[in-house]
Amino acid sequence: MVKITQIIALLFCCLQFACVEAQFRLGAEQTQLYLPMLEAQKVAVVGNQTSMIGNTHLVDSLLALGVEVVKVFSPEHGFRGTADAGAKVLDGIDERTGLPIVSLYGKNKKPFPEHLEDVDVILFDIQDVGARFYTYISTLHYVMEAAAENEVSLVVLDRPNPNGHYVDGPVLDTAFSSFVGMHPIPIVHGMTIGEYAQMINGEEWISSPCDLLVVSMIFYQRQSPYSLPIKPSPNLPNDLAVNLYPSLCLFEGTTVSVGRGTENPFQHFGAPYLKSDYNFTPVSGPGSKYPKHENTVCYGVDLRQEISLTELNLDWLIDAYNQAPEKEHFFNNFFDKLTGTDELKEQIIAGKSAQEIKKGWEKDLVNFSEMRRAYLLY
Repeated sequence: MVKITQIIALLFCCLQFACVEAQFRLGAEQTQLYLPMLEAQKVAVVGNQTSMIGNTHLVDSLLALGVEVVKVFSPEHGFRGTADAGAKVLDGIDERTGLPIVSLYGKNKKPFPEHLEDVDVILFDIQDVGARFYTYISTLHYVMEAAAENEVSLVVLDRPNPNGHYVDGPVLDTAFSSFVGMHPIPIVHGMTIGEYAQMINGEEWISSPCDLLVVSMIFYQRQSPYSLPIKPSPNLPNDLAVNLYPSLCLFEGTTVSVGRGTENPFQHFGAPYLKSDYNFTPVSGPGSKYPKHENTVCYGVDLRQEISLTELNLDWLIDAYNQAPEKEHFFNNFFDKLTGTDELKEQIIAGKSAQEIKKGWEKDLVNFSEMRRAYLLY
């Protein structure tokens, strides 16, 4: 099998030719760059409902082009993106194509060697949202590790990071590593998933580097707003929710609801004990079974008029803690995993302001920004 790294020079020639057409293009849309390496190869796709080329799913496009796709690996929320957050995703068969689906979310998060026995190349194409605890980058880690161990090539089709315009948050302490935070990066890392793949290789976060090619986007600008055409998961239905997600997800480690089980998840927050004229009532439904404070009126803050965030907002979290009548029960065991440290919880309990807390992150964020410089493509 010809390794990807042996044909990069050819691909760059093709890329220069493609750039003559001056318009933004996703990695997946540049089939002329990655189809040559799929010829006469057995291909697996790591994808979900966001893995689209225009109005056609990547898998359907590949099959129509004669590519031998042998299986699909599905991340959290499943291949078609309908499973609840944290819900087990089971192996199965894709009804539309008849392809076997191997779950990478549930009891197994990494492809087994037997899953890759009939695979030459893996295509990874998933829309990420740029937060450390959004689990698609953890899936990427395990896919890269399995690819390296089994001598399978990996192609990452790059997509924009809708929260790529800033970097913020505590850098993860590896003592708190988990599937919602595997690497020493801040909560908001400001990288595309292709750039992140290069960092995983370059920082040796897997035992040996995998044979990796990132198909870059054309005319992507990190600071330019990008509206996601398809919601990346059931409870991120629009651009506002995606923008608020890095800040509001911290509430998942507390007694405060982020609106799962309402029509506006991650666009408001509340709890029965907060003081407010605004309220909502979470109910169980598709994409949000048994939500926090189910069937209970929650009072809180409506953020649907919020302007685009350019940093993490800690004031909401601090204010909610200060209003909690039983402060000893406000945080749960998940909070430290989400934040990647036990310091933030202790700082809030100690009464520190958001400004004081963030000052303690400054040095680590400077060091991270220097480290990531080597992996940036845009």
